[in-house]
Amino acid sequence: MPLTKTSPQAECLLAAGLQSRILFPNDEEYTARNDSYWCNSAKLHPACIVQPRSALEVSAAVKALADADQAFAVRSGGHTNWAGSNNIDGGVTIDLSLINLTIYDATTETAHIGPAATWKHVYAELEKHGRVVPGAREAEVGVGGFLLGGGNTFYSGRYGFACDNVVAYEVVLADGRIVTADTAGGYADLFRVLKGGSNNFGIVTRFTMRTLASGPIWGGYAVLPITVMPDAAEAIADFTSNMWRDPDSTLNFSVCHIPRFGGDAVVTVCTNVAGVENPPAFEKFLEMPAVVNNLKMTTLQEVLPYTSLPPDYYNIWYTLCFKNDASIITKTNELHSQLAVQVKEKVPDGDFSTYCSFQPVPNTFTRHSMAAGGNMLGLERYTHDAIMIQANVSVHSKELAEWARSRVRGMVDESIDDGVCPWLHLNYASPDQEVLKSYGGENLLKMREVAIKYDPHGVFQRLCPGGFKISAVED
Repeated sequence: MPLTKTSPQAECLLAAGLQSRILFPNDEEYTARNDSYWCNSAKLHPACIVQPRSALEVSAAVKALADADQAFAVRSGGHTNWAGSNNIDGGVTIDLSLINLTIYDATTETAHIGPAATWKHVYAELEKHGRVVPGAREAEVGVGGFLLGGGNTFYSGRYGFACDNVVAYEVVLADGRIVTADTAGGYADLFRVLKGGSNNFGIVTRFTMRTLASGPIWGGYAVLPITVMPDAAEAIADFTSNMWRDPDSTLNFSVCHIPRFGGDAVVTVCTNVAGVENPPAFEKFLEMPAVVNNLKMTTLQEVLPYTSLPPDYYNIWYTLCFKNDASIITKTNELHSQLAVQVKEKVPDGDFSTYCSFQPVPNTFTRHSMAAGGNMLGLERYTHDAIMIQANVSVHSKELAEWARSRVRGMVDESIDDGVCPWLHLNYASPDQEVLKSYGGENLLKMREVAIKYDPHGVFQRLCPGGFKISAVED
C-alpha cells in the first residue's frame, strides 16, 4: 500500500512546512530519484524522500525527524556503493540534490559548494573563472561524501587530501541549529573532526574550499597487457618513493578483468596537473607496450570519465593500505587474478568486472595535511610511503554480490602478512571494515567528544544509521 500523508514519517515533515518537498512511493519522481543511485545496492525503499532546497529546510527536516524519533538517511551525490550508506528502508531519505550550486568568491579566492554537486559540474563552473579545487578524480561523484571521507585528488602531492582544502563548513546540527565551522570561530573542534569524520556530527549544507589557478594538464589513460606484471610492480613502487620529486604527477594503476573488453588488462590513469608533457616520473610506464594510449595535453574535465564505472551494477569494494613494497603489489595482483577466475566460473555470461587499483600514498600527503592544520585520518602515525588498494567486483544481482563479498574480502586480507599501514580510506571501504578505528585512539577520542557535545541525544548515531558510526567503534 502506498504511503499516505497520515503516516508518522510524513506527518512530522508536513507539520514542519515541507509538504511541497516530499516524494512518496507512488510519485514518478520518487522512482526516478531511487533509480538514480549509481550502485544497485543503494536502491532501497524509503517511506518517503524529502528534498530540501536550503540549509533552513534541512534544519526543519532534521529537527522534525529528531523530535518524532524517526529514522532517516542523508544523500548527497548518491555514489557510495553499499546499502544503507545514503538511503534507508522504511525511513526518510533526506535528498540534498537541490543543494548543488558552486559559487566562486573572487575576493577570497574560495568556492562555496553544495553537498550534492557532482565534481564534473564543480570543475566546469570554476573553470569559467580560471580556477579549480582539489576534488575528486571521477566525474559523477558527489561533493558531500567525498569531502567528509577525506578524498584523494589529482593535487594531493602538493596540497594533501581534499578535506585539507576545506576552509569552512556550514552544518545543520541535530537540534536544528545552523552553524559555520572553521578555524576562527567557536566551532573549531567541529571543523577538525569533519575532515574525515563522515556524517557523525550533522549535515553539511555548504563546503567552502580554497581554489587554485586552473590550466591545461597532461594526462589520460593507457591500456597495457597484463603481462607487464610483475615488472610493473617495481615501477609503481619507484613512482611512489619519488613523488616528492614531482608532486604534480599522480598515478592510478589498475589490474582488471572485464570480459566485454577482452578479459585481463592493466589500465593506468596518469596525470600531471602542471601540464608537463611526458614527465620523467612516468618514464617506466611510458616504455611499457600499450594496446591503447591517449596520454596527451588535455583538460581535467576530459580525464574525469576515465575512472568511471558503469552504473546499475552491484559493486563490492574493499580497501587496504600497506607499505610501499613491490613484492606486496605483486602478491596482490596474483590474488586478483585468482579472484577473477573464480568470478568468471560463477558468472559464465561474462556480465561482470573485477579490478584492483594501486594508488600511491606517499608521506608527502601527510606533511601537506599537517601543514593545513591536520585531519582525522591519522596518517601522521605512519612515517613511510604507502600504497592504497581498492578491490572491486561488479555483478548484476544481489545474490552474486553476496557470493562475491567474502571472496573480495579474502583477497584483501590475504594480500599482506607484514607491513600494513593502519589507515583505511573511508571512500573505498566496505561497511564491515573498521574505518574510524583505523584513525587511531587519539582521533577516536576527539570524534566521540565532539559527537556528544553537538549531538548529546545521539540523533546522528541512533536515527541516522547509515555510514561509519563513531558509536559503533569498540575500544
